[in-house]
Amino acid sequence: MSEHSLFVIGGDDDETISIVQSETGRSCRLMCAVRGETHQAEEADFFKALQTLRRRALEPKGLIPFCYGASLKVWPSGMARDMGRGLKAYKIEKGRQASELVGIFDSGPDVIPARVALQEEYAEEWLTSLRGLMPGSSLIHRIMHWFGSKRS
Repeated sequence: MSEHSLFVIGGDDDETISIVQSETGRSCRLMCAVRGETHQAEEADFFKALQTLRRRALEPKGLIPFCYGASLKVWPSGMARDMGRGLKAYKIEKGRQASELVGIFDSGPDVIPARVALQEEYAEEWLTSLRGLMPGSSLIHRIMHWFGSKRS
């Protein structure tokens, strides 16, 4: 079990939330304490669980955690989700292949806090931008599968 204290954007000055990470069998569980309330999400990986918490508990309050897992230009690969339980994700930039892994609960000067829908939209645009860089459609399909995309 690990605990993460994260600053939030959209809250009071220096407001933080606490997220406790644990695994139960094959499930990844996050418990979030925010403004006297406790919320829980249980998913196949921690990135997905963080998305669920953000949608259900944080975004309705106008809050976005200041961490790579909630950053516009960060998205996990399918392998990172399967083998690493979604605890790491790639920094992504349109027109460039991803290469740098970051911890989803870590933060840095390049974090761009974003709502879940905007982060998902950017990831799809990034995948689309790679099509022109990759020869052959089978390669792009493999890459999209690797990054867990449902679109082809």
